[in-house]
Amino acid sequence: MKRYDILKKIPGEGFLKVGSKKNTDLTIEQKAALNRKGNELFNKKEFEKAKRIFLTTGYTDGIIRIGDYHYQNNEVLEAFRMYILAPAQDKKEMLIGKMAVVIQLWLKEEKELKI
Repeated sequence: MKRYDILKKIPGEGFLKVGSKKNTDLTIEQKAALNRKGNELFNKKEFEKAKRIFLTTGYTDGIIRIGDYHYQNNEVLEAFRMYILAPAQDKKEMLIGKMAVVIQLWLKEEKELKI
């Protein structure tokens, strides 16, 4: 599949569904208990379960660690989504920079092919 075919498949709304609404119905004690459970799950490598908890409680450190997990597994768009939700500005900007380099390389290749 050519790069141009792939680009045509980008959905109009983009790749990322991002929400920032955090559950405010939880007490501080409930959030702390859930975050402890999320950390246990993360340490057991049950990342999807941990992610659900961290996103529910809005636990920034946990969300960043989930983003790091996705990044280490070459799931860059999901890592990017986690960094946006955390928010982790430095990690988000790092990924934006890497994505910009890829786009620049694509444009350079396109230009070279037309010559």
